Amino acid sequence: MGDRAENIARAIAALRQRGVRVTQESSLYETEPLEIRDQPWFLNCAIAAETEFSPERLMEVLLEIEREMGRERLVLRGPRLIDMDILLYGSDIVRGSGLEIPHPRMAERKFVLVPLAEIAEEVNHPVAMMTIAEMLAATADRSEVRKWPGGNTTNARQAF
Repeated sequence: MGDRAENIARAIAALRQRGVRVTQESSLYETEPLEIRDQPWFLNCAIAAETEFSPERLMEVLLEIEREMGRERLVLRGPRLIDMDILLYGSDIVRGSGLEIPHPRMAERKFVLVPLAEIAEEVNHPVAMMTIAEMLAATADRSEVRKWPGGNTTNARQAF
């Protein structure tokens, strides 16, 4: 899947080029695959951003960036070049047109909660009525999530 950190840095740069203001970035985390175990570990991070886009338009932008970067959806939950999701959109709840915010499975995914807690531990989940830190403490997911020794996207971004 190429240079995972560079892929993330390129995706974040593409967001900025489209006018999305990235205000925080978590560290990068290596995370073990959950459903399909026989594949390389993933590299994940979370960002906080400000945008004028509606949630639906923001999701369209994320999918455009994935396509432009060469993502092909060949195997569900399998290896992928990049995967961008909207976890929260302020305190809004969005249901419909194939978009669900807050992300419906985030409470079950340590690979989401660990980086998100790094930058937003006191943010409240508008459905669960818990902070991200509380959700992380309560998750049943015991998969391994470890800080990536290569640094963060700032370090990766300096490579190109």
